[in-house]
Amino acid sequence: MTSEPVRPAQPGAAPDLVELTKIVARQRAELDRLRDQAATAAVVERAKGAVMALTGCPADAAGELLLQRAKAARHTLLEECWITLGTLVPAPPAPGRAGESPGAGAHDSGEAALEQSDAPDDVTAALARLGQALVRVMTPHDLARCLLEHLGPDMGADAVLIYARRPDGGLGLIGHAGIEDRLAAQWGQVPPLSGMAALDALRAGEPRWLEDFAADERQYLLIGDPPHRWRSRAWLPVAAAGPAEVCIGVLRGRAGVFTPRDRAHLRGATRLCAGRLRTFDPPPERDADAATDAVQALLEALPVAAMLLTPLRAATGETEDFRVEAATAQVGDLLGRTGEEPAGRRLLELRPALAGEPLWQGCQQVLATGKAYEGEPFAHEEVLAGVGELSVYTARVAPLGDALVVSWIRHGSSDRQEQRLADLQRLGNLGWANWNLATQEASWSTQVFSLVGRDPAHGPVPLPDVPGLALPEDTPALTRAIGELVHGGRPFDVPFRIRTSGGIRHLRLVAEAVADRHGTPVEVHGFVQDMTARRRAELALVESERAILTQHDVLQAERTLASRLQHALLPMSNRPVHLAGLRVEVAYLPAQSGVHVGGDWFSAIELPDGDALLVVGDVAGHGVDAVATMAQLRFTAKGMVITGSSLTGALARLNTLLLHSRDSHATATMVLARYEPRRRRLVWAQAGHPPPLLLRDGEARYLPRPHGMLLGATATPVYQEAECRLDPGDRLILYTDGLVEHPPDSIDRGLEQLAEAVAAPHGAGPASLGPLLARMLPDERRDDVCVVDVRVPGVQDG
Repeated sequence: MTSEPVRPAQPGAAPDLVELTKIVARQRAELDRLRDQAATAAVVERAKGAVMALTGCPADAAGELLLQRAKAARHTLLEECWITLGTLVPAPPAPGRAGESPGAGAHDSGEAALEQSDAPDDVTAALARLGQALVRVMTPHDLARCLLEHLGPDMGADAVLIYARRPDGGLGLIGHAGIEDRLAAQWGQVPPLSGMAALDALRAGEPRWLEDFAADERQYLLIGDPPHRWRSRAWLPVAAAGPAEVCIGVLRGRAGVFTPRDRAHLRGATRLCAGRLRTFDPPPERDADAATDAVQALLEALPVAAMLLTPLRAATGETEDFRVEAATAQVGDLLGRTGEEPAGRRLLELRPALAGEPLWQGCQQVLATGKAYEGEPFAHEEVLAGVGELSVYTARVAPLGDALVVSWIRHGSSDRQEQRLADLQRLGNLGWANWNLATQEASWSTQVFSLVGRDPAHGPVPLPDVPGLALPEDTPALTRAIGELVHGGRPFDVPFRIRTSGGIRHLRLVAEAVADRHGTPVEVHGFVQDMTARRRAELALVESERAILTQHDVLQAERTLASRLQHALLPMSNRPVHLAGLRVEVAYLPAQSGVHVGGDWFSAIELPDGDALLVVGDVAGHGVDAVATMAQLRFTAKGMVITGSSLTGALARLNTLLLHSRDSHATATMVLARYEPRRRRLVWAQAGHPPPLLLRDGEARYLPRPHGMLLGATATPVYQEAECRLDPGDRLILYTDGLVEHPPDSIDRGLEQLAEAVAAPHGAGPASLGPLLARMLPDERRDDVCVVDVRVPGVQDG
């Protein structure tokens, strides 16, 4: 083993964990390499010994002969060793071939049958990898897993089964991979029946290729549950001198033939496995121990699964494994090694995954403390007469001198029923109760005492005294129900309340009577259930529903009031009006979703000097407050302009009004426009509002916005005016943002759609806003919409 020096860390510095990890990984890799090298050397030495025994040549000559044979057959030395170990029976020397070493002819004939020299290079390389991997295989189960790992990616193998011929001519499953333990137990022993492909292959000494599922199902009894789980199969007898005793099955889920390459691969693999199967290390011989023999005899007489373990300690003194000194037949099934003899084996060899399971920790704990350990119940599937049955076991570990006794207790159906009843009471927060009316005896489960807050030492309460547990207001109903049950046999389900140290508890008593042959009740049985959590949830739900209904009524009343105020403050005209030579049409559409009324508003009036005042505004918020603020702004703006205020001056004063209003957080947007008919001049100002849209000669454009701050946003706003000349035939649209704002689309997209809708030709006539509103508004509006449509009559209209 090689290693690198570890540099000491500087004082106060943390060790370089990454470097330490790399060193440990390299050392482990080197250790694995040395182990494989030692195992490979052992295989080579065994093969050399076999050649020496067969030919009588010295060790050096035997090694040279193995190298020559490997080179001639395009094998690796390790492959040639496995093949040699698989053909250990010497052949008699052929007459007339003097000078030829004994056994050479037998090997040459086997080599001729191998056909590996004609195999593709990738198959040769794959077999070389398999030969190297076989040195780490210690049991038939390990061999099956090794074959599946190598054949799975190469030819789609999904399962590998290894059968050995039994003395009665049947088959015993000695190794498997890719199938469940249940299926392995079901097919673990195969009687000498006709129609078994594995037996057929052994009798004939030739592989059986099952590549047509429909035909194969008619000819053979196929392994599987269901059989069509594997659509193609191959059964190959392990090549060895004399009649074949072992057959390897390769099962694939996909249908299709085994190609010549696949067949060459499988034939070569089985010949390598012949050597490995012959050289499996037997279980370590145990010293004759009277105590161990006595324990084995005792365990065999017990009706439970049990085993005796002795710890195997490392050089550090830590327990690294356990040896099974004695065991019952059921232990192999519980450890997942059905049909195997556990005695004399290492525990982690039988079940490597056990090191991460609670039973392993329990064994370590018993060794450390000397106290017995009992694990949690677990489910295990057993196969009885080919049918899977789920059983519940509990593992127990007890010290016995320096050894451990591990046993598995199988719970009976009554134990499981009792456990289920306890789980039911715990999960349902209930308990059972019985009253014998003839003997006046009563019995309660432990859960009932806990529910009613009664000390079990005081015993259960007689049935006539049960109403005394309830609050006074619930006692009459419980007394009446018990009386009707005792005298008339009428069952009941009555809720009642009791007072405990933790407060009021809501319970439910359900009971029925058992009558004698004359119909007289003689026994009462029922259950008590804690309904406190459910009752509290019901009360909370009722309160929540009541609060929702109250809030809904308040909101509905507020909407009704706000709607009435809005209609009173914004009188709508059903037809266009004429102001200062303009034709004005107004549309107001309230929101359809929610219970609030918004603060959108408009004004369109003719001033004393003959000009027209056009106003559109939007107050932030909804409800009565928004309507009140809207009314204040609407009438104040009209009054200011009528009394001579400029548009910007009116906006500034309205801003001051909002800042000093009752709701100092109110804000609003607005457009004020004044039209002089003599010069067809439009002067307008805005406070944070979208600009008017002008349609002229079929082209729609938005008027450039003069500077103007949102009303109520700052104490020092700046407002400016803008003006434009309106020509005959022009159309001017003033609107609130509800017309162009439709989430999730941006307001810019809404402005584009409005310009397109206004410019689009329509045949509804100039007096209608219907086509515009129908095109712009969605099916459900979330905000109010207010539109003032202003048209300048054309020359032909004048």
